[in-house]
Amino acid sequence: MEPAAQHPDPVAAWRSMLLAHSRALRAIEADLDAAGAIPLTWYDVLLELNAAGGKLRMRELGERVVLSRTRVSRIVDELEGQGLVTRQPDDVDGRVIHASITTEGRKVLRSTAPLYRRGIEEHFTRHLRPDEQLVVATSLGRVVAAHQGEAPQRHR
Repeated sequence: MEPAAQHPDPVAAWRSMLLAHSRALRAIEADLDAAGAIPLTWYDVLLELNAAGGKLRMRELGERVVLSRTRVSRIVDELEGQGLVTRQPDDVDGRVIHASITTEGRKVLRSTAPLYRRGIEEHFTRHLRPDEQLVVATSLGRVVAAHQGEAPQRHR
């Protein structure tokens, strides 16, 4: 007699993804704090600016960051206050503001990167076999691709 087929619970998958995300992020944030490094939200903004060649429109930055879309303006204010980012109006359309990573911002990003990568290994990837890492990356990558370029939905 064959074992009964297991039926996946889509809510369980969703809940596990949310809990894993939340707990791993909190652990990585605690590690960065203990090391005296910049907060993970700052790292996220600096990482996106650097990946974009150093400069993004504020709206584009808000769409690209992973951790805190709603707080991007405040985070950029904090980064600017520390000399890690500058803001400049667009040359063509003065209503558009660009955020740019500074030389000091790049230095801080480089010095924080090994801590962040170590945190990812410690609090996430070491708990998954290589084949599971591939399944997670592939599966969640399809979800990301399905929503690429979509404007956030506003609920009224």
